[in-house]
Amino acid sequence: MATVSRVVNNNPNVKPQTRKKVFEAIERLGYRPNAVARGLASKKTTTVGVVIPDISNSIFSEVARGIEDIANMYHYNIILSNADKKKEKEIRVINTLLEKQVDGLLFMGGAITEEHIQAFKTSSVPVVLCATADEQRTIPSVDIDHEKAAFDAVNVLLENGHRDIAMISGTLQDPANGYARYQGYKKALEAANIPLREELVRIGNYRYESGLEVTKYFLELDNRPTAIFAATDEMAIGAIHTLQDNGLKVPEDMSVISVDNIRMASMVRPLLTTVAQPMYDIGAVAMRLLTKLMNKETKDASELSQVILPHEVIYRNSVAHR
Repeated sequence: MATVSRVVNNNPNVKPQTRKKVFEAIERLGYRPNAVARGLASKKTTTVGVVIPDISNSIFSEVARGIEDIANMYHYNIILSNADKKKEKEIRVINTLLEKQVDGLLFMGGAITEEHIQAFKTSSVPVVLCATADEQRTIPSVDIDHEKAAFDAVNVLLENGHRDIAMISGTLQDPANGYARYQGYKKALEAANIPLREELVRIGNYRYESGLEVTKYFLELDNRPTAIFAATDEMAIGAIHTLQDNGLKVPEDMSVISVDNIRMASMVRPLLTTVAQPMYDIGAVAMRLLTKLMNKETKDASELSQVILPHEVIYRNSVAHR
């Protein structure tokens, strides 16, 4: 058994003739090393659990790609679990992954509640939040400054002479994302001395369909907005399609801007002006941070606790001067 173990693990202290015999036996028997047994012996499984809120959302799939590429570089395997943006399922998935003895956990997107924090506290392995953060900023995370990203998006509209600016917001119960982008919208208006019109703010669910529906509401207002800031590209694309379906031109009749920069932003017509999140980099940096914590490469985890990556305004064709 010891000789086979040395051969399988590429130990140089094996005679070439013996190594040849072992490989012949491995091929004949179709032998594969038992990862579970190896994990029990080393107390490492070289697996990382990743909780993703919606695998069909192109934002999270791009983040997942960044995670996987860095995981492969450091010889970790990924167990990817879709949680459908449901808190109960997220908690269940977290506990299931921990029961599978993963070496680390990445939680992607979504609001972090007290139940999530309690689940993370039961973990004996490192946890990193990815494209989200807990309200108290006690758990290591990698994200952008969502409030500043929204502020910069609305500022593009203000610089183009718009004053009646509507917002299709995400849920305000998500402090790291939905509420933060709403705050960025409010602060941009405040900085320009523009009063907030409550009827110009409506809550969507981050997806295309809610962009369609909310924009129909804006079009029924007596005092229509001249521009729409959508908290996500998907909702912005829905807004553009509703405007076009009602005979309006974007940006001539109404401007639209958003945050994310998904691939569809450069496919829709007109091309969507948006604030780009570095989605791939968020995933890659989060996975690298997790490897440092798993391998105890830093003595003080607080040094790495909150990583904020830069965002960038991508100017395209959906915003016009008023």
